[in-house]
Amino acid sequence: MTAPTAPPASVAPAGDVQAPRPVPPPAEPDARRARATQSFWTAVVGVPAVFSVLRLGVEAGGELQTTLLLVANVGTVNLLAGFLTTAAALLSTALVAIFALGAVLRVSVERMPPGTRRPLFARWVDSTPAWFAVASFLLALVTWPLLYLPLLLPAFVAAFQLSPERLHEQRAPRLLLLAAGFAGYLWLLAPTLLDAVRQGETLALMLLVVPPVVALFVTGPLPAAVTRPLASITEAAVLAMLVWAALPVITTPVLPLTVTTVESSPGVMEDVRGHVVTVDDVDVVLLQERGGVRYLPIGLVRAQVLCPSEDELPRRQLRVRDFHVEDSLLGGLGRRVRPVHRIDAACRTVD
Repeated sequence: MTAPTAPPASVAPAGDVQAPRPVPPPAEPDARRARATQSFWTAVVGVPAVFSVLRLGVEAGGELQTTLLLVANVGTVNLLAGFLTTAAALLSTALVAIFALGAVLRVSVERMPPGTRRPLFARWVDSTPAWFAVASFLLALVTWPLLYLPLLLPAFVAAFQLSPERLHEQRAPRLLLLAAGFAGYLWLLAPTLLDAVRQGETLALMLLVVPPVVALFVTGPLPAAVTRPLASITEAAVLAMLVWAALPVITTPVLPLTVTTVESSPGVMEDVRGHVVTVDDVDVVLLQERGGVRYLPIGLVRAQVLCPSEDELPRRQLRVRDFHVEDSLLGGLGRRVRPVHRIDAACRTVD
């Protein structure tokens, strides 16, 4: 008796084999957001790197060998630290402008007909985390001169769309909160405002008074007729502002300015003014202010004095609660910890 055999496995006809389903392409909004994110972070990382390399070439006087010497001795960390020290205010200004304008344009475009192309700054705001925007405003808060800090008020209100209606739903409490805020602001700046009036500092007076008032009216949305033209104009204006503000940043030295006293011959002292490139057991290498590199034997160096640059010298006589208006919060706190000493005579007399 034969054992029963299992029925043969059914084989699906060749025509019934299902082909793998194609992966659907990403949604168009997601693709646009990815491109906006990539372009934003490329700008944030690439612009400081380009500025840092350009400033080395400018400081070297355009000479190739001097530029190579600076590149070899100014490390990446030192170059980045020098950029953050001297250009943090410029970087934070660009970010604050982008976030403020982008937020206003974003809420304006949302009320336009579907399919309207979103402005570049609005796409950047969509793709940037909130913590980065807050960090940008904090960086501006500690690096901007005190004279320009009131400009952060309308920028912050625009970036986070903090309209007066969000303070309180009822009109009377809202007005009381606004009045208390303005009263505190005027109490803080009252001595400075009086000094500005006495000294005829019209620009300083406007910078301290006008921005808080403007902050009441900067939230969107904008009329649909002006949104698109304004987007193009503001993007070009921010780019032009960056180029204009980058020129002094690129020409700002990254190396410390000193006056070095050397004994050029027995009993004869010579003062050499220049920026210190490197110091080793053999030489002190200086990049002279009028161009050229000079090697000073370490055994002939008798003294060295650190000199402030002309940009560090104050031009106004205004103060905000013992802080000079041209100092940042960071710089003002630093001057309290290490008060500025008198400028050495060698820095004044040496050409």
